[in-house]
Amino acid sequence: MKMTLLIGFVVLAVVGLASQARAGDMIPGYPRPPLGESLELRLSLHDAIEAALENNPQVRLVKERIEAARAQAATQLGALLPNLSASLNGSNQINFLGTIGLSPTRTSPFDVYNARTTLTQNLFSLSLIQRWRAARGGIEAAGLDAEASRRDTMATVALLYLEATRGAAAVKAGEANVELNEQLLTLARNRRKAGEGTIMDVIRIEVDLENEKQKLLAARNDEQRAKLNLIRSLGIPFNVRLILTDELQLPQVEIPTVEQALTVAFQKRAELKAQMQRVKVANLSLSSVVSERIPSLSANGDTGLVGNQINLTAQTHNVGLLLSIPIFDGGREGRIQENRSTVRQEIIRLKDVADQVTLEVQDSLLTLESAHKEAVVAQQGLRLALKEVELAQDRFRVGMATNLDVTEARAGLARARDNMIEAFFKVNGGRVNLARAQGTLEELR
Repeated sequence: MKMTLLIGFVVLAVVGLASQARAGDMIPGYPRPPLGESLELRLSLHDAIEAALENNPQVRLVKERIEAARAQAATQLGALLPNLSASLNGSNQINFLGTIGLSPTRTSPFDVYNARTTLTQNLFSLSLIQRWRAARGGIEAAGLDAEASRRDTMATVALLYLEATRGAAAVKAGEANVELNEQLLTLARNRRKAGEGTIMDVIRIEVDLENEKQKLLAARNDEQRAKLNLIRSLGIPFNVRLILTDELQLPQVEIPTVEQALTVAFQKRAELKAQMQRVKVANLSLSSVVSERIPSLSANGDTGLVGNQINLTAQTHNVGLLLSIPIFDGGREGRIQENRSTVRQEIIRLKDVADQVTLEVQDSLLTLESAHKEAVVAQQGLRLALKEVELAQDRFRVGMATNLDVTEARAGLARARDNMIEAFFKVNGGRVNLARAQGTLEELR
């Protein structure tokens, strides 16, 4: 299934690039070229969630932030790696011997040629090591931020998919309402022909029928708009014809306790893990500044050829160790205090994120539980409304009721259908929000 979906999206991406190329060739005043035949794409809820992760612009931007964090870590690692350089120098000199204590005369012009390779290596610097570790922690934090963004995108796409299924359900309900009114209109006309009804009965039902037709047109428009929003979030061409394989229905829901839901959330929420990682990075950054007080050791050396003629040179070298002992740095204490403040800020943010996760979990649990109860009531209401319409039709058919009774029953049925659609949407949306709050959207089906 995943391979088929991947192939489908590759084809759609190629078509999208071709469409963009054609649009770029358009000249004002000339007719727009045809987009060609629309493609058909069948999507389940789970497929849509997975597909969004490959094409959504926000996910792609976050991936670039990870690459930037990797580049920053590579820069910090470079300070710990050997630094090798080479140089080639040639010059013509006249020196004044008085500068080195000899007779105050100038030398005759002479050439100096120097070809040299230089190597520098930090042997020990705790400050540089901690900076590198902090940069590596930044990569992990960026990855967790990316995971949080991915899950936000998954939740958005899932809700848009549900919006589209709600639109489809509303269209079906509208079609059923139109069909029912057409049946009532036929019944009213037959009763009038038989002398058992009036023209007012017919006109009243005709008005109701036109109202239902108008609602059906609006429902179809809403369904198409919901699909367009879903296409936009998936990042695929707009000339794709989406076919949603999942319908809006009441799912089997197992509502966990608050303690169970919070345990899962604190284990899996990427935002919480990312903030914990930021606290760790802030501590490492503080340690790197504090470690500037510790002596550091580095080695350097060079070797090369030097002479006053290119073909007459001698090899020379220089090897040394440098022990750097910090004595006083007036700005270091300020940097230490600044980094300590950063650590405290990240700890405060960690508590805030934990509180937000707790709020989202408890709120989603309350919403889901309430929505499920509403859905059960809505189902019962629909069954009763269908029974009421059936009884009203039978009574109207035998002349024991007026068409007002039938109209009221029909209106009640339309409300019951709308109530059930909204209740089912709330339950499914509640499942998505709970999965988002717990960090388990990948398990959503």
